Amino acid sequence: MDDHQIVEGFKNPTTKNKAFSVLLDKYQQRIYWHVRKIIIDHDDTDDVVQDVFIKVFKNLDGFREASQLYTWIYRIATNEALTFLKKRQRKQAWSIDDISHDLENKLTSGSYIDGDEIQVKLQKAILTLPEKQKLVFNMKYFDDLKYEEISEIIGTSVGGLKANYHLAVKKIEEYLSED
Repeated sequence: MDDHQIVEGFKNPTTKNKAFSVLLDKYQQRIYWHVRKIIIDHDDTDDVVQDVFIKVFKNLDGFREASQLYTWIYRIATNEALTFLKKRQRKQAWSIDDISHDLENKLTSGSYIDGDEIQVKLQKAILTLPEKQKLVFNMKYFDDLKYEEISEIIGTSVGGLKANYHLAVKKIEEYLSED
């Protein structure tokens, strides 16, 4: 099923569950890893991804197909992940630096992190980036999204995204060349 067929199938009561099941099969893993790069912690990521797909389920009837289905889902996932981090920051009265330090600790101690020393160092470098640069870098580098798709997801101009990506790459290169 392509995305249009999924949306149409979802709108039909007899095929709604099947269509949503296809949507989950198609996008759940990609969304998990997208959110995981923002939140780092596996358990928190699972919770956020569940919230994402609950929102998708509740709102898919109203999806107008003005954008691609996966960019719509990525936008929901991005917003849910950022909202989760903001709530944690407010609840625990943490600064952005405290959250970055906590995420770095989870990165190195998490049982769900596979990767050699270089991969962990790259993830630590990404954690040092400002939020927008981190999002743009992850979406471009790991998710291989086009700037136009990222623009739809986070609502920033393509030129601004290119500048953010360039700055992120420079900062990551500087971080990796330290030591």
